[in-house]
Amino acid sequence: MQAATPSPDVRPWKRLYTAALFELDSSELPGRIAQAEAALIARARELFHASGDNIEEEEALDDAMYALRALRNTYQCPRPAVESNRAAA
Repeated sequence: MQAATPSPDVRPWKRLYTAALFELDSSELPGRIAQAEAALIARARELFHASGDNIEEEEALDDAMYALRALRNTYQCPRPAVESNRAAA
């Protein structure tokens, strides 16, 4: 008999990923992103050593990491010069 794996919605990496995506406090966002990235990396390592077909979760991990990188880059980007010029006018 095969052990039941938790559904993707209850996995720790999924909860941390969702918390980062929906964090509204900009001072908390970098920490949320870092926690989610660490959980994603840990789970990816687990799957690397696991047997069986885990392609769906591996793809979900890849997608989540990409989204977190985009969120981090967006958060760290300065405002475009066009907006600064409008404010000065």
